[in-house]
Amino acid sequence: MAIWDFDVWQWLVLFQHELLLFAGVFFLIGAIDDLAIDVAWIWLKLTGRAPTRRIDRRALHEAPLRGPAAVFIPAWHESDVIADTVAHALKAWPQEGYRLYVGCYRNDPETIAAVMRAAPGDRRLRIVIHDRAGPSTKADCLNRLYAAMRDDERRMGLLFACVVFQDAEDMVDPAALGVLDGAIADGADFVQLPVEPMPQPDSRWLGSHYCEEFAEAHGKAMVVRDALGAALPGAGVGCAVSRDALQKLCRRRFDLRPFAADSLTEDYELGLAVAENGGLCRFVRVQGEDGRLVATRAFFPARLDHVVKQKTRWVHGIALQGWDRVGWSGGAVEAWMRARDRRGPLTALVLLVGYTLLALTLLGWTAIALGYGERLPLSPALEALLIANLVAFVWRTVWRFGFTASQYGYAEGLRAVVRIPVTNIVAIMAGRRAVMAYARTLIGRAIEWDKTPHSAHPARTQAAAGAA
Repeated sequence: MAIWDFDVWQWLVLFQHELLLFAGVFFLIGAIDDLAIDVAWIWLKLTGRAPTRRIDRRALHEAPLRGPAAVFIPAWHESDVIADTVAHALKAWPQEGYRLYVGCYRNDPETIAAVMRAAPGDRRLRIVIHDRAGPSTKADCLNRLYAAMRDDERRMGLLFACVVFQDAEDMVDPAALGVLDGAIADGADFVQLPVEPMPQPDSRWLGSHYCEEFAEAHGKAMVVRDALGAALPGAGVGCAVSRDALQKLCRRRFDLRPFAADSLTEDYELGLAVAENGGLCRFVRVQGEDGRLVATRAFFPARLDHVVKQKTRWVHGIALQGWDRVGWSGGAVEAWMRARDRRGPLTALVLLVGYTLLALTLLGWTAIALGYGERLPLSPALEALLIANLVAFVWRTVWRFGFTASQYGYAEGLRAVVRIPVTNIVAIMAGRRAVMAYARTLIGRAIEWDKTPHSAHPARTQAAAGAA
């Protein structure tokens, strides 16, 4: 039969066949990529090359810093959480050898007032008012904090040893500053600690889905990158850069500032840029004597529009803007890691094709049950492709459960498996929105701080639980 003689059901079968080939091949490519990371992680663990060291939290909490540190927290419309962040950080880190710089905007008096209420009279706190109206970008706010730090260095006649980066909604770990300080003092130029999203009982489907993402990313992928000597992308929180490395970044730019003000993911670019300059990057994964990771903890967005907005910024900045800004410098390992970082838009497309195929398959089965349509013929090669993808999906599900359960318990591990469709739908929505946002920048639209709002803070929740 000629193709132009097909009826509507035969066209549907042909369309299904082509979608199945496309989705099956690209799903399998992604599965092989993930499998390579899995195998590398297993080998590192079996050979003892990726241990999770134990540290004494109390000793680090009480010991003086080996070098003066500056802590940067950029803030825009964060009056609901910034006071908790600042108060907790100053209490958790009692050392005198650091200064906490909080960047606020002149047209955001609520955030300024909240910071002032958080720690009245504490000499370690510096409130820095941006000389322009917000929002600009997070990178621009960090540049303003850098300028304020430079002014303090000139006045005090000394240089800070490192700069630590946190976000306005973070709950810092009491041992984190000591771990970062020690790693920088021992010769590292960039250090990243794990990020641990907090499960949210009121948002099991959306707010809590970050748990499994970071459990695998910071429990496996970053461990492998560190062991392979690849550049480490910064998370923007729980990370530190040496003063020398930061100065080298400034010398690379015509405005002598460390960050590009038009970057959406300056944190991601930070670690890569330090590595390109020849700096030593380290991912430090340690536990206290209580068994808990030394990590930055926070409540991530819990509303669908906020989740999609945040994921859009990540995909836009890392996968699309990063292609332009960071390029493909480095060897084969570095190219592999950057390709993994930039999978977001393609992953969204393949997932969309996969769910479209599922809908069409259900439609086809219904039609066949009613006496219409035709079954999709499967060649041996296509059957093998489907079986390989099914095995890969089961493998991926087991890993997701394992990493999430090891960090959050078996119940959260099971929820992580059930949340897979939700995670995929969010990825599709964010991928589409990121491509549209990137297209707008290509025609000259200015980039602004498209940040997500925050209202809950883990320190507040922790205090309430303790009181109860």
